[in-house]
Amino acid sequence: MLWGSNARAAHPIFFHHVLRGMQNGTQLIVVDPRRTESAAFADLWLGIDVGTDIALSNAIAREIIASDLHDRTFIERATENFEEYAESVADWTLERGAAVTGIPADVIREVAHRYAKADRAMICWTLGITEHHNAVDNVLALINLGLLTGHVGTYGSGLNPLRGQNNVQGGGDMGAIPNKLPGFQDIVRDHEARARFNAAWDTEIMPRYGWHLTEMFHAMEEGALTAVYCIGENPVSSEADSQHATKLLENLDTLIVQDIFMTKTAEIADVVFPASNSSFESEGTVTNSERRVQRVRKALDPPGEAKDDIWIIAQLAKRLGYDWGDLTPREAWDELRSLSPMHQGMTWERLDKMGGAQWPCWDEDHPGTQYLHARLWSESPDERLRPAPFSVVDDDPPVDELSDQYPIRLTTGRRLDSYNTGVQTGGYTSPLRRPEAIELSQEDAGSLGLAEGEQALVSSRRGEVVAPVHVSSALRPGLAFMTMHFPDEVETNRLTIEATDPRSGTAEFKATAIRVEKLNGQGAEVAS
Repeated sequence: MLWGSNARAAHPIFFHHVLRGMQNGTQLIVVDPRRTESAAFADLWLGIDVGTDIALSNAIAREIIASDLHDRTFIERATENFEEYAESVADWTLERGAAVTGIPADVIREVAHRYAKADRAMICWTLGITEHHNAVDNVLALINLGLLTGHVGTYGSGLNPLRGQNNVQGGGDMGAIPNKLPGFQDIVRDHEARARFNAAWDTEIMPRYGWHLTEMFHAMEEGALTAVYCIGENPVSSEADSQHATKLLENLDTLIVQDIFMTKTAEIADVVFPASNSSFESEGTVTNSERRVQRVRKALDPPGEAKDDIWIIAQLAKRLGYDWGDLTPREAWDELRSLSPMHQGMTWERLDKMGGAQWPCWDEDHPGTQYLHARLWSESPDERLRPAPFSVVDDDPPVDELSDQYPIRLTTGRRLDSYNTGVQTGGYTSPLRRPEAIELSQEDAGSLGLAEGEQALVSSRRGEVVAPVHVSSALRPGLAFMTMHFPDEVETNRLTIEATDPRSGTAEFKATAIRVEKLNGQGAEVAS
């Protein structure tokens, strides 16, 4: 099941594996407000109303329980909090689920029965689930379904958050998370891990969580954060309510940007460090979505004054009084292995010989871990360890409410030919590419008097942009779609809302209330 993921466009290599599975009899269910390229291949497409994912999950769960399709043995042995969870979904009848989500009751029932009865089943999701103000609860709702049916911890089943770009997983592994040290070791609770880092780095690691990105912008606004070192990120174009974010970045005392391109963020920086392209101009490692750590080998020298990220950081450290010498990627990796137990068995030589290994890999005799959470199926309570908890989660509509003034729901996403803010893909042409547009249903375009290619004024409660219209058969009335790939043409994130999930810090890019107006001569005219 692809839930909130247009993998055909956003994860095309992964989707090839999905198609191969379908050729071998796998069923594909897609949950997405749009009839996306992925949905076109699906056995079932659920055209969910934006922001009602928890309602759908709860309705599916209630049907599974009411039909006695839940895995009682697994639930009793490996989970906790089931009774409270079951009570919380008891009122989510098929009819209620249909009324909230816009999906017919019989379709919800069919999905519930297909998923529960499957011998193996997987739920994959991406930003369609996480770019909401209740992102964590959305994810917990999907985890509940996996626990309810026992579709977790076995080969071919599970819960899979597809990563949005190369080595996002590796960044998390290396500690690019405000509450974790490398190896996902808690910076406050894991005293032993902190002691290891204290000794290795000859300094005291403060037992205090850092800020995630949204909290950083709040701190900028309050004057608590005055300097930013931005590596491989383009927040001027990628942040929700980008006008506000840009003002905060411009008002910093110091902004340092390290990137392979002169991004819009780099253009306003005080210092720019030109970096090499780590895909083929550097040595190192990369971790993919299945936790497989693989070697990256240098194929080309970086152009001009561009330098490897490790070299830049080491030189900066030297000027701050910490001489790390001529640090190599292998030396950095060996230090990681000494401090992160789950990477300890991944020697440089083993990564070369094995073509990569999946963490956790506890020692040099360990083969790596093909899939996670198998412990939950152990007969031994000592091996099962802590039970997997069910989570009570409540339906919580989008923050940006629809109204007479803003009657259309805008959701954003990606296209196959382009990437993020266009920095890495804007420099070449593609036969698949077309200009950025406001995509509307045939019905909405008709009622607004708008034709294909005609310019329209698109407004939200935060800003406005002018964009050409593209009439799309993938959209239902009341739903619009845009990407953020072409900020030089259309700054989509002027429209999006910076309402964020308090736990993940992710903004609600997927649910903006807008109006679309026909441009007539000197100004806009609202079409009735």
